[in-house]
Amino acid sequence: MSPYSAPTAPRPPLRVALAGIGVVGGGVVRLLEANRELIARRAGRPIDIVAVSARDRHKDRGVDLSPYRWEDDMEALVSADDIDVVVEMIGGADGSALTLARRALGAGKALVTANKAMIAHHGLALAAIAEEKDTPLKYEAAVAGGIPVIKAIREGASANEIARVYGILNGTCNYILTQMERNGASFADALSAAQAEGYAEADPTFDVDGIDAAHKLSILAALCFGTRLDIGAVTADGIRGLIAADIREAEALGHRVRLIGMAERDENGLYQHVQPCLVPADHPLAYVPGALNAVVAEGNFVGRLFFEGAGAGAGPTASAIVADIIDIARDEYGPAFAMPVDALDAAPAADVGARVGKHYVRLIVEDRIGVLAEITAAMRDAGVSIESFIQRGDDEGSDVVIALVTHESPASAIHAALAVLGASDHVVGAPMHMPILAL
Repeated sequence: MSPYSAPTAPRPPLRVALAGIGVVGGGVVRLLEANRELIARRAGRPIDIVAVSARDRHKDRGVDLSPYRWEDDMEALVSADDIDVVVEMIGGADGSALTLARRALGAGKALVTANKAMIAHHGLALAAIAEEKDTPLKYEAAVAGGIPVIKAIREGASANEIARVYGILNGTCNYILTQMERNGASFADALSAAQAEGYAEADPTFDVDGIDAAHKLSILAALCFGTRLDIGAVTADGIRGLIAADIREAEALGHRVRLIGMAERDENGLYQHVQPCLVPADHPLAYVPGALNAVVAEGNFVGRLFFEGAGAGAGPTASAIVADIIDIARDEYGPAFAMPVDALDAAPAADVGARVGKHYVRLIVEDRIGVLAEITAAMRDAGVSIESFIQRGDDEGSDVVIALVTHESPASAIHAALAVLGASDHVVGAPMHMPILAL
């Protein structure tokens, strides 16, 4: 029979169980109900929710769960004979989410998850179980929400050697930076606005300190470079130290500030770092606003690939989850990280301090004679050459804001100079340092 012909006998429905019915779980239910006929035609078979499980059976989730079997014990989803796919939406790197994932795959059931922390910390072990049981492990929603970047890299760009992958991987931080950029808001006020809009949690640590982006970056690096996941090798600096002056000075220099996750492999190993950067105003990432995400992958034959879209929220995340379910319904799956676990390299972590580039440095100093000489001496002694220098009054008082751009220097030299200046009695608060993204 031609692969383009309709099957003579309809295939049985793919039977799905949902574990964790929060905002995303509710989105999955609504999507599968709203687009049921279209999804069935694209999947080649109906996709039916059979069972659901969550901590609170009586919570109002804004969707009707009465058509589905409720399981108080999530373990029942693993042992049930009428379930083919378990969708994990519990969250957290460990605990019940990891237990459910291990047991579902061990029982030969396909697993779909949006849990970037679990994949970053335990993805290799889960992928090994999936390979042993010849069952799918899918996680499109774990990176960049509704943007199909995992599929694009694993499948569409699979013939390419990827030189580097980088991007805006956290919508909360991008929303905060956009507020600071457009409204001149302080970090604290922009964070409050993000919390009021539901973009930031009451405890925003995972977002603003770069941890969430680090999880996503480690997954992208494994896919792009064929390396073993190593979340411990990802260094992360967040955006807490930014002030409104940094946004203004970046704009004056023809740049915008973005929290960038960057992974690149060379002869020194694999570099993985999350930190705020100055992005040139003519780079596509400079025009990614609000809570959107964007990923850039550079292949040796395909060139630069740019992906942009909603990185979180019920609709975009549900879209990615259901896309994974459709792939499973079509029997379209392969190794979770594009090649078998045993084929992944254990790349050494490259020294972040050895990376050479231009840097932006900002200090707040006392307005007194000799401070500029102290700054230039510290840079000179560390072997850092200054390209440009800006001095302005501090908005908050009588201190002075010093912003400078260096010539190309190793990051370790910048850190050495700032360690000296940070200990000075004339420097107020911690200095800020951001690499300037090279085009």
